[in-house]
Amino acid sequence: MEKKKMIDVLHFCAAQCTHCYDACHLEKEMDMSSCMMNDQDCADLCRLTAQVLERNSDNADIFLKVCMVMCERCATECEKYPKMEACKKCAEACRECAAMCHEQELAH
Repeated sequence: MEKKKMIDVLHFCAAQCTHCYDACHLEKEMDMSSCMMNDQDCADLCRLTAQVLERNSDNADIFLKVCMVMCERCATECEKYPKMEACKKCAEACRECAAMCHEQELAH
């Protein structure tokens, strides 16, 4: 996969995680703390992985592997709230990002 596309997917996933975090923060009916923690961790890791890819680090495969796991974990958490649009979009972005991280990792 083209590196620029992978970086774009990572940044998009980070943005969706941030939107989800914001929406969960406003939720008053349910405890969204676990979702929010996963959103924040995933967004941070996606941004960091994008930076690692941008500088052509020899450690990219390690970051891709960890990012894939974190994206899958975040997606699983967000999928617990199918009625929340932000969680739904975040889960979709995380699943796509996890699949691309896995594909990119195999290419290294």
